Amino acid sequence: MDKRIGLCTFPNQGCFVTSRPNILLIQTDQQRGDAFGAAGAPLLQTPVLDRLAAEGTNFTRCYTPSPVCVPARAAMLTGLLPHRNGCVNNGGGLRAGLPTMMGRLTEAGYATHGVGKMHFSPPRRSMGFQSLDLSEEIPRSVAEDDYLGFLQAQGYTHVHEPHGVRSDMYYVPQVSQLPAHLHTTAWTADRAAAFLRGWDQSRPFFLWTSFIKPHPPFDPPVPWNKLYRTVDMPLPLRPEGYEMWQTWWMRHQNRYKYREGGPDDTLCRTIRAAYYACISFIDYHIGRLLRVLASTGQMDRTLILFTSDHGELLGDFGSFGKRSFLEPAGRVPLLARLPGRFAAGAVCDRAVSLVDLMPTALAAAEVDPGDTDGRDLAEVAGSTGDRTVFGQLDQGARGVYMACDGRWKYFHSVADRRDYLFDLHNDPRELHNLAAQPAAAAELVEMRRRLRDRLLGDGYDAPFDGEAWRQPPAPPEPRDADADRIFQEAQWTDPWPRFAGYTPAWRPERR
Repeated sequence: MDKRIGLCTFPNQGCFVTSRPNILLIQTDQQRGDAFGAAGAPLLQTPVLDRLAAEGTNFTRCYTPSPVCVPARAAMLTGLLPHRNGCVNNGGGLRAGLPTMMGRLTEAGYATHGVGKMHFSPPRRSMGFQSLDLSEEIPRSVAEDDYLGFLQAQGYTHVHEPHGVRSDMYYVPQVSQLPAHLHTTAWTADRAAAFLRGWDQSRPFFLWTSFIKPHPPFDPPVPWNKLYRTVDMPLPLRPEGYEMWQTWWMRHQNRYKYREGGPDDTLCRTIRAAYYACISFIDYHIGRLLRVLASTGQMDRTLILFTSDHGELLGDFGSFGKRSFLEPAGRVPLLARLPGRFAAGAVCDRAVSLVDLMPTALAAAEVDPGDTDGRDLAEVAGSTGDRTVFGQLDQGARGVYMACDGRWKYFHSVADRRDYLFDLHNDPRELHNLAAQPAAAAELVEMRRRLRDRLLGDGYDAPFDGEAWRQPPAPPEPRDADADRIFQEAQWTDPWPRFAGYTPAWRPERR
């Protein structure tokens, strides 16, 4: 017989109790909360993630504290919301001296290792790790990036963009320039597996395995590029009047991702096919990693956490990329497996956040989490009552601020001077913005109050003018059709090739 605790369903099962478990944190980059089989994604094949969902707890309402890479990871690793840790955008940095998840675990006697995309600055900054195997999106040099050094040793010096061609090709689906066994996804799993095989079992480990994909460019290798076909993919979600859902950030990133020209349904479906292929390729390699873990006898002695830093719009609401608190970009997958701590087959739809991962890991390791904005997910899954999670993207005139309690989601875009309110129970696809509807006036006031009280309670008053949102001058909307384009080229090689007779004297500014 199933038993119901709050909004979480727990089938009966036997218990396995362990002290100070190992911790395996598996993270993808830019994976939507609905982008695996057990989340109900049509056609998407993810048998390994589906197995983790069946053997652990699936948190179906997990939200990123910031829908962009660096601040999302900063919040996850410190357990502090962006307005508290100081990192609110990709160019920002953490406040000095903040403890991190891996730093606290290192101090507690864990062997701590990071593999893959860290997104630290400088790249080899340890952030508390004892050791690192790095594979970053845009490697700056062979000396700084272990994966790039590996590729060069394999004779692939001619591949200047090993994670896919960016700039104006950023959202053009492409086949990897590398064979499958040399792709960054395979290498990340290889290095994580090597750590597990060489791990000294006299002390527990914390292993953060961080895959770059399915972050664009979407470049599955052969033969994975043929796993999904364009004609089988659904069209993006574009409700009537969808332009009104687009914040300044969504319009801005469409422009610099070269996707502001309006819908191209064939391209949108091809993008989704390549995106799905990247996820299935990751799923396959997570399976390899879990088999190594099982072969060492540590499968049921390891807390396995799977998540992503933020989602991807994939053409929904006429937009691409992240930088939005709408469900496709703001909600992420979150699975937790440890027999005796997270029930098998459990589904929890209470609101949770990436800031909950640090207290979850430290609670399992019997370490006091200290000052944190998160909660142990095992405690959240077993409790009842209302819970609200918060998020922030950037600040000042470009700031977006979010509060969500699992049913009601509210966010405010400063640049647009606009509120958004969605009833996720009755409108899970966010087809109706209720912020201007009299019938939802009480909910709008309440969610706005929760967000304002949280920020002001932490002494963060920059977004407010008294009780109201501050209204600074809006960021400019450029008239030049090619303004704000981005050029993201490999930093370790010449971004402008030179051929006799074919090299123009003038080059556009590199950004």
